[in-house]
Amino acid sequence: MRMRGLGRASLLVLAIAAASATAQSYPARPVRIVVPFGPGGPSDLLARVFGQKLSEALGQPFVIENRGGANGMVGADIVAKSPPDGYTLVLATNGTHGMNSSLFAKVPYDPVKDFAPIARLALQYFLLVSHPSLPARSVKELIQLAAARPGQTAWAYGGAPTQLGAELFRTEAKVNVLVVPYKGNAPAVTSVVSGEAQIVFGGIAHTGPQVRAGRLRALGIAAAQRSELLPEVPTIAESGLPGFEVSAWYGLLAPPATPRTIVNRLNGETMRILELPDVQQRLRSEAFETPADTPEGLAA
Repeated sequence: MRMRGLGRASLLVLAIAAASATAQSYPARPVRIVVPFGPGGPSDLLARVFGQKLSEALGQPFVIENRGGANGMVGADIVAKSPPDGYTLVLATNGTHGMNSSLFAKVPYDPVKDFAPIARLALQYFLLVSHPSLPARSVKELIQLAAARPGQTAWAYGGAPTQLGAELFRTEAKVNVLVVPYKGNAPAVTSVVSGEAQIVFGGIAHTGPQVRAGRLRALGIAAAQRSELLPEVPTIAESGLPGFEVSAWYGLLAPPATPRTIVNRLNGETMRILELPDVQQRLRSEAFETPADTPEGLAA
C-alpha cells in the first residue's frame, strides 16, 4: 500500500513538473489567433494590437487569421475543434459566445464547454450612423421615416451584437426596417458609406472619422452616456428610447482542455499588456473600455 501511495505521489510530481515545463517552453512555435470576422473591424484591430505585443513578450509570432462567416461561428468553430495546446486561439465576442445561441437554431459549438477562457480584452459601445442622403438627422426623425416607409430602409449589420442592436431598435421603436447581413462590421459600415445600405451600428473609432469627413451622419450612441470622442452626439436613450444600449465585449479564448499553465501565462501577459501606456492610449483613442479579467471572470 505504501509503495502504491509513493507511486501515485511520484506520478503527481511528474505531472506537475511536466505542466511547468510546458508553460516555461510555451510558445515554441508560432501561435494563430483566429478572428471570426473580416479584416478592419474592432475584433481585427484588437487581435493585431495584442498579437504584436504577445509576439514581443513571448518571442514567437502571433499570426492573425481572419475567418469570417455565419456571424462569427465559422472561425469560432475552427478553434473549438483545434488541439488544446495553446497554439490556436480565438478573438471572441459576446456575439460568438452569447447572442448566436439565441439567434440561431443550431450553433456548431457549445460557447461554454468547448472553450477555455483566457481574458477579456475590451468593451465597446456602438454608434448609430446613416448615409448622408437619408433624410433623417436624428433618432426621432429616423423612427418617423422608417414608420412612413416600412421595409424600405436598409439596415446593415456585421455580427451578432450589431444584428441584435438593429432588432432591438426595430422592436423598441416599433418600426419595420430591412436588416441586411454582411461578413463583418467593417464591410457593413462600408456598405453605408457607399450608399448600398442606409443605416448601421458601427464602432465609434471606425465610424467617427467617416462622420467628421461627412461620409456618414451620426444619429446617436448606444450607451448610457455620451462619448468623449463625439460629445455632441446624443445617446439613443435620451433621443426617445430610454435604457437603449448596445455593446460588445472582446475576449481571448482557447480550445477546451488547454493546460491551465498556458491559460494562466497568456492571461498574465494579456493583463500586463493592458496596462502599457501605449496600449491604453491606442484603445482609448478607439473608444474601447479596458476591463481586467481573470479566466474565471471571462467565464462568468
